[in-house]
Amino acid sequence: MANNECSEAERLEVLALLPQTPPFRFIDRLLELSDSHAVSEYRFTGEESFYKGHFAGNPVTPGVILVEVMAQTGLVALGIHLLRKENREAKLTTLFTDCQVEFLDVVRPHALVTARAEKVFWRMNKLRSKVEVTLENGAVAASGTISGMGVVLS
Repeated sequence: MANNECSEAERLEVLALLPQTPPFRFIDRLLELSDSHAVSEYRFTGEESFYKGHFAGNPVTPGVILVEVMAQTGLVALGIHLLRKENREAKLTTLFTDCQVEFLDVVRPHALVTARAEKVFWRMNKLRSKVEVTLENGAVAASGTISGMGVVLS
């Protein structure tokens, strides 16, 4: 496979290793995964609890949830893959360290979003990625750079 692209079976294994579980997992499918990038898809059901108050009568996906979509794809899934490539156990928990994100479009209930992450660097268990979240129509909803660090939680 070109560019160290993972097979579907490998993508499913990485997805199973994500520490986030429903209702806080914002990846339905890992579409692509390699040493340099990850692409995921998630459909908001409209039943998520945050829509009840954000905003009542006119629900919008909170920006912090879009950042979580970005982090789960560009830090957690990609980080698990990179650890596995180094033959290290993926027992580290990825903690978010910083981000610079711009919000460009509204994400409504029932929206299908695609997160595309490109590795900026990976060293000493720290990963930084450029991530873009797009809507089905191709509009960019959020874009930026996020970082996280793998740590052992006791």
